[in-house]
Amino acid sequence: MNRKTVLITGASRGIGFALAKTFLENGYRVIGTSRTGEIDNISHIHFIALKLDLSAPEDVRRFDKEFTTRQMPVDILINNAGVGPDLNHDMPDEETFTQTFAVNLNGTVFFTEQMLKYISKNGKIINISSRMGSINLCVSSDAVAYRTSKAALNMYSKILTNRLAGSYQVATLHPGWVQTTIAGPAMHGRLTAKESAWRIFEFAVSDFKHGIFWNVETNDECEW
Repeated sequence: MNRKTVLITGASRGIGFALAKTFLENGYRVIGTSRTGEIDNISHIHFIALKLDLSAPEDVRRFDKEFTTRQMPVDILINNAGVGPDLNHDMPDEETFTQTFAVNLNGTVFFTEQMLKYISKNGKIINISSRMGSINLCVSSDAVAYRTSKAALNMYSKILTNRLAGSYQVATLHPGWVQTTIAGPAMHGRLTAKESAWRIFEFAVSDFKHGIFWNVETNDECEW
């Protein structure tokens, strides 16, 4: 069997963990990253756990050198890792603002750029963003760092869409209001991580429109 390979960042918990299990259950080889390089409760012959701290540029560069030795093409890259320390806070804080952008934008951008050479022809790049990063849909004043980092990630997705047309498929996803530990109220989300992961999986393996911003919870296109 010619297994396809998916690389998922932030696979140690929440949506990323559920995604890793979902892809494995559906015949994929899965590479999951975490800050420690350890991912508990997944034991599978086709699962590889690798260390990646997106907030540390030197660790992103180290990952590149290590991955080169594996000579393993990636069919789908899912940029899932993200943080939201200022969710539910009204005023920006310099420390958490810097921390948020280091992972959600800076690390994700430069990790993606160095991974392009490993992605198979006609491969897919999927950025897990949020409708909280949509300028048109914004009616709140909280989570300044999280919202602006996701808005910036959306713009990066658009730039990738323009640059990579004809070479790769690019998409940006809102995963829904998911029950995760990223912030207190998220524990009361409408979707479990497993439910969100299944919807993301179905989208990822489909022949989606290049450059689309998709809401997996409502199953329709989302405004930027």
